[in-house]
Amino acid sequence: MAVAAATQANDAKHNLKAVREAYYEKIGQYDMAPLWEVLKNLVTKEPRTKCKPALWKFSDIQKLIAEAADVITAEEAERRVLVLENPALRGQTRITNSLFAGVQLIMPGEVAPAHQHVASAIRFVLDGEGAYTAVKGEKSNMSPGDFILTPNWSPHDHGNPSDKPMLWLDVLDMPTINHFETSFANHFDDKMQNTSREDGDSLERYGSGVLPDGATVNTISPVINYTYARTRPILERMRKSGDVDRRHGARVRYANPTTGGWALPTMGAHLALLPAGFKGEPYRSTDGTIFVCAEGSGTTKVGDETFEWTRNDVFVVPPWTRYSHVVNDKDAVLFSISDRPMQEALGIWREDA
Repeated sequence: MAVAAATQANDAKHNLKAVREAYYEKIGQYDMAPLWEVLKNLVTKEPRTKCKPALWKFSDIQKLIAEAADVITAEEAERRVLVLENPALRGQTRITNSLFAGVQLIMPGEVAPAHQHVASAIRFVLDGEGAYTAVKGEKSNMSPGDFILTPNWSPHDHGNPSDKPMLWLDVLDMPTINHFETSFANHFDDKMQNTSREDGDSLERYGSGVLPDGATVNTISPVINYTYARTRPILERMRKSGDVDRRHGARVRYANPTTGGWALPTMGAHLALLPAGFKGEPYRSTDGTIFVCAEGSGTTKVGDETFEWTRNDVFVVPPWTRYSHVVNDKDAVLFSISDRPMQEALGIWREDA
């Protein structure tokens, strides 16, 4: 009897499975699908990420991108960039699901021609001195540690009149723009735009505690270059006053001076001083974050992995992955950038200390 009952139950289960599969095939012909078959993978109890932690050593980047200068000119390439692809997202041209990152090289005497696009970009300068980026008519000289904005649809070009190569990190919201299928781009006949405003003009106008009379409020910061020379001393003052977060160190946020909000509506950046002997408490948040070492060295535990980093090394922490920084006998400075402003605007950003 027991065997017969078991056989009957198995037959019923098999028949039900066959009936359902036939139904799914039928509705598929009408471009429909059963939500109940995939719901558990769509509405998860906690965030699930396909991204992996990854570290790119600057010594490797510098050597490999120098070879690119022998392969293609800046003008031919339009932008001579090595993409930092997340190892779990190879072929997708992104470092996280929402952000692109790459290292750009411009050699002495070269010009990266003027263009504009819907995707917003930032530059964090890694190495070199004397090159410039021109954004919306302002010619901004670049120095290591500078944080430079190229808001969406801003005409921009780069040039290097110095005698040394110039390297910087590019981060763009390009994957997000392409997710919405809203990408536009335009190229100009002139390689370089006319620059009517001198280096530092926007920072002096808007970043000094006063605003030009009649200045309009916008979600995009009017400042083009947040220079390292001006930002770094603020971290030192915070450290001296004991304003050191147990997770992030003495940290500042790059802000839009007209609103106090993020510098860009899609990407948010910080600069943090980790004092000698710093042992950060574990932290995680829903924004996958790109880090760059601006000074010093240290280690960061990301999930089950531990990264040792030094100046100009780049590493990425996937969303909702615990990490903690440790610095030994010398101070270190970390730049970081993520899609946090987008998540906050949608009301979906969360953190867990």
